[in-house]
Amino acid sequence: MEKEKYILISIISSDEQEIIASLDELARLIDTAGGMECGRIMQRLPHPDPKYYLGSGKIEELRLEIEMKDADGVVCDDELSPVQMYTLTKELGVKVIDRTIVILDIFAAHASTKEGKIQVELAQLKYRASHVSGLGKMLSRQGGGIGTRGPGETKLESDRRMIRHRMGQLSRQIREMESVRQTGRKKRIRNLATVIAIVGYTNAGKSTLLNALTGAGVLAEDKLFATLDPTTRALDLPEGMQVLLTDTVGFIHKLPHQLIEAFHSTLEEAQYADIILHVIDASDTDWELHRKVVYDTLSELGITGKPVITAFNKTDLATEEILRDTAASKQVTISAKNKYGLDELITAISDTIKDMQTLIKMLIPYQETAFVGRVRQMGQVIKEEYLEEGIRLEAYVPPSIAKEYGTWHRNFS
Repeated sequence: MEKEKYILISIISSDEQEIIASLDELARLIDTAGGMECGRIMQRLPHPDPKYYLGSGKIEELRLEIEMKDADGVVCDDELSPVQMYTLTKELGVKVIDRTIVILDIFAAHASTKEGKIQVELAQLKYRASHVSGLGKMLSRQGGGIGTRGPGETKLESDRRMIRHRMGQLSRQIREMESVRQTGRKKRIRNLATVIAIVGYTNAGKSTLLNALTGAGVLAEDKLFATLDPTTRALDLPEGMQVLLTDTVGFIHKLPHQLIEAFHSTLEEAQYADIILHVIDASDTDWELHRKVVYDTLSELGITGKPVITAFNKTDLATEEILRDTAASKQVTISAKNKYGLDELITAISDTIKDMQTLIKMLIPYQETAFVGRVRQMGQVIKEEYLEEGIRLEAYVPPSIAKEYGTWHRNFS
């Protein structure tokens, strides 16, 4: 099947190199969605034109570029208003979409679980509810292409009332699924399992790292948003303790607010995590910008004040010698694909957990040996000795265990 060809457009209102990097990323997004870039037009403006996005004089240049490149459509790097989308479509006579539509389209293609599909559809409908007038003409056309996945070919886009009704249904379903997830989360808390949320810019290598550490078997491709649905796997540390690693959806520059809202229930897994494992693609020349995007998104979700371990991934391909994340509690350099530096990462995880735990010295009665098993799983045993009166145990444990079993506490020299 022949790929749709798109011309990329953007205004330059700040640093030009940053705009170029953003357009390069947009081209990769279009490629992931099944299209291709055939040209780009930028214009220096202090702010977008309220009617055409670009200046009216630039529209003629864009029209000629479309004819010369035989382009199927135009993609704007910023989110277009309904007026801008409508007037550009009318003036240019081709499909006009924006970065938000492309990202939503990719999410629709990659969602595999029931919850993921519901969250994507809700995000699409929230966007389309505010862009019905601008999208109507483009979405009424028959055929496929970027922007038509999900509910794009139904009557929903032309009927605000039906959109609101469907959004209500989806929101209720997400709340029900969130209730189930909260039950599982409470169970983990009862079991005192340490939860580590893996976060990072899209395509940083989070899934590859999860596979390397746990053998999860998660799809890992060199594409933006190759995986969408979160995965949780257990990781056994050398001290015998077990932790849970939860992969989260990748972040991206200009992540549509509709997606943040729709995926809040999934992203909030990071809110309840004990530790944040931040994966950075060290081979990307824009890694510092991506690092900022991740921290800004975490802050927007209210995820602050947690220990952060930064893993600079793909260091075998990196050109920079100095890699530093000043916001992290600890940092390591790794290559998840080649399994380089994973021992150092596991040590950093163990040390971070130890910093969060309480050192206890207990004498456990033999009739309570089940507790020893819990300490082995949830804590880090330093010394274990079998005496006539019970088991002498020295270990780092979560404060809740130390408090719960404080009646057995004894001081040992």
